Amino acid sequence: MMESTGRRADGNDAAHPSEQNNGRERILFVTGRLAEPLVRSAAEELSRTVGFEYDVEVLGITVAALMHVDWVARKLTLSRDYDRVLLPGWCHGDVEQLTSTFGVRFCRGPKDVCDLSEMFGRGGRSRPPMDEFQIEILAEINHAPSMSDHELLDLANRYRAAGADVIDLGCVPGESWSRAGAVTRLLRQEEFRISIDSFDRAEVEAAVNNGAELILSCDQRNIDWASRLGAELVVIPDDPHDLSTLERSLDRLADAQARFRIDPILEPIGFGFAASLERYYAVRRQWPDAEMLMGIGNLTELTEVDTAGMNVLLAALCQELRIHSVLTTQVISWAQSAVSEFDRARRLVWHSLTSQSLPKHVESGLVMLRDTRIREMGPEAISELASRLTDPNFRIFVEAGEIHMMNRDGYWRGNDAFEVFDQAVAAAPVDPSHAFYLGYELAKAVTALTLGKQYTQDQALRWGLLTVEETSTHQRRSARKRGVP
Repeated sequence: MMESTGRRADGNDAAHPSEQNNGRERILFVTGRLAEPLVRSAAEELSRTVGFEYDVEVLGITVAALMHVDWVARKLTLSRDYDRVLLPGWCHGDVEQLTSTFGVRFCRGPKDVCDLSEMFGRGGRSRPPMDEFQIEILAEINHAPSMSDHELLDLANRYRAAGADVIDLGCVPGESWSRAGAVTRLLRQEEFRISIDSFDRAEVEAAVNNGAELILSCDQRNIDWASRLGAELVVIPDDPHDLSTLERSLDRLADAQARFRIDPILEPIGFGFAASLERYYAVRRQWPDAEMLMGIGNLTELTEVDTAGMNVLLAALCQELRIHSVLTTQVISWAQSAVSEFDRARRLVWHSLTSQSLPKHVESGLVMLRDTRIREMGPEAISELASRLTDPNFRIFVEAGEIHMMNRDGYWRGNDAFEVFDQAVAAAPVDPSHAFYLGYELAKAVTALTLGKQYTQDQALRWGLLTVEETSTHQRRSARKRGVP
């Protein structure tokens, strides 16, 4: 532990700490015995690159993750003034209590020492807020007539929570839905914006009379009566391969002073996909100021591939062509997060376009199978850690294509989790509950090893916007000690 001189920072008649250090911030890093070498190394490197003074205080605990602010308050003594005190990221309790007690700002650092550089603005990039976008999402409820009111409300709420702006009621061709108006009214009462996807006049009129604002779709079959309803129309060509049919419909809508947006129709791969993209360009050239819509579900639902990347490319295409609305859905299993994916994608491409920057290092929610980066301690650091362990708790790492497992009784490594586990428990037997814990963590480690993902013990693997955070074993143990269920 670094020795320090001076007095405890209690806020009384002393110069500000930064004034005593020639304007350089002085930081105290608090840690446990095991993490001490890593913290010292990181603090030394950052002190040179960022420019601050520092001390490292090693409290009498092996695993820093087991610290609680009440325990820190009893064990920590400040022998000089600091601008701030940095606690381990896993430290439990209300940090503001320490700020009040010691009269200096306490805060938590990252849960992983390797992330300290990002906290100080090194090795990472600040991320923009990503709260702006230009493309509207219509989320279609397929086969809406077959659902109960409860099912419709539940799905509409899930779509809205995922980022949908409009709920599209997808009707069944050849059938007439008698409850189209009642369902539209029900959803409007819950403040949903509604579109109706039907060519049936009774369905469409009932929906519009009860608050539907958009009709999908309009061509020569229904243009006469649809143009008189007062709702906005999505106009499609009678023949997707002949845009002159679209032109005739637009002329009639202009005469009727009807509002509309154009959908040249996106075709699935294998059925004219590239040619359909060219139609969107052709429509934009011919009608440069017209509003447009793209039905992207024809690609995401009908292509057996993870949809996140497709949604980014489709959002980019729409953004650059000024297509301000898309129709999507999430029926097929591989597209079950399509709405939230496109919501992230539209923000990403808008930021890229307006900032004239590449769409990278600003939004990681769409990196789902892999990770944005992998941090490793390196062979020397991990061997050093293994040699310092004095307790029976197992530490697990994924480094250099292997699983590393260690405690005071040994250090085992390999790419077969079963073999690593067998070797470890042969040297250090464990009870059934701990065996379950190790099996759970090793399963995550194998997944990380297989996919090249970052593994951090007691933390969830990162799956982008699909990540489900975990309560770590340290948090559970601390909660049990405090009697928290």
